[in-house]
Amino acid sequence: MMHPPRIIPVLLLTESGVVKTARFKDRRYVGDPINALRVFNDKEVDEVVIVDIEAWQHGRGPDFDRVAELAGECFMPLGYGGGITTLEQVRTLFRCGVEKVILNTAVHSQPELISRAADIAGCQSVVACMDVKRNWLGKPRVYVAGGTVDTGVDPVEWAKRAASKGAGEIVVQSITADGGQAGYDLELIRSVAGAVSVPVVALGGAGKLEDFVAAIGAGADAAAAGSFFVFHGKHRAVLITYPKLDDIRRAFQSHG
Repeated sequence: MMHPPRIIPVLLLTESGVVKTARFKDRRYVGDPINALRVFNDKEVDEVVIVDIEAWQHGRGPDFDRVAELAGECFMPLGYGGGITTLEQVRTLFRCGVEKVILNTAVHSQPELISRAADIAGCQSVVACMDVKRNWLGKPRVYVAGGTVDTGVDPVEWAKRAASKGAGEIVVQSITADGGQAGYDLELIRSVAGAVSVPVVALGGAGKLEDFVAAIGAGADAAAAGSFFVFHGKHRAVLITYPKLDDIRRAFQSHG
């Protein structure tokens, strides 16, 4: 195997720094984003994603000065999400050094923003991220506004719509699995990946390297995680790190 599938750290950003959540709640402070990016630089990470999880709460757009500062520290491709609602914000983010913009709530409220963003930057630079929770019948539904609003839309339908508008990649995030480190929702990944031709990224639930392998086996093109890269050991001590490339290769080869 020349290079294994992409394994992508996701950093949740607040005004105080990087936090980690469980089921989108119970925030725990884990450190300074600059320090985290420097660790990932040293580890030669494939790419990194930063999501400002307070933007929707405060009804504001991206903090461009902060994004530019983080992008300046980042040696790998950077994806940014949080508070993106206008094409001018998209343009400014690319000027700040971001390689990919990640749209979430806007995919539901103004899907044309996907097309307009793809027109100026190319489909490969526009990512649609869905947050999914199962209802009491076990049926998955897409949520927006930080996982607080049920759109009633099925993830497969949502993914098809986003791809048809020009999204070049789709992130499938399980709210229920978020922070639990008990594995991805493989059924959800399988259903979405089987319905669209664009790359799918699994997010939510990774606790060990084998979970990444399982996500790829279910049809994802890449696997992303938060807790896996910031917590260490059974007591979940904060330690920002990234596995060695050889270890990732071995995990995929042993299941190949």
